[in-house]
Amino acid sequence: MIKSDEPDIIQGLLSLSDLEGYVYVHLAESAPINFGTDKLHEGVGGNLFAYACKRSWDDGNEGFVSFQAKTKLITRYEKVLGAVHTGGHNMIIYPQEALFLIKQYYKV
Repeated sequence: MIKSDEPDIIQGLLSLSDLEGYVYVHLAESAPINFGTDKLHEGVGGNLFAYACKRSWDDGNEGFVSFQAKTKLITRYEKVLGAVHTGGHNMIIYPQEALFLIKQYYKV
């Protein structure tokens, strides 16, 4: 992910796969400049997941997204993304939360 006014600075990266019925996020990472209290930009991670939700929605999969969370981030993903913890490290973003994220980051 880059900003149009900062095209040479990578703000975050996303690796995903289009699977039958949903999008699977393999990896979503904000750039180190967007970590901690001195981060350059707020919401990079949310933006990455919003993209995954939009892709799922645009592909006719109602925004369903699945991913494996790092243990320490499960609670954060529940609060910030509206993701549901389904056991182990498994997380799912369901259509209602997906649409919320899409509307938050995209003009639809």
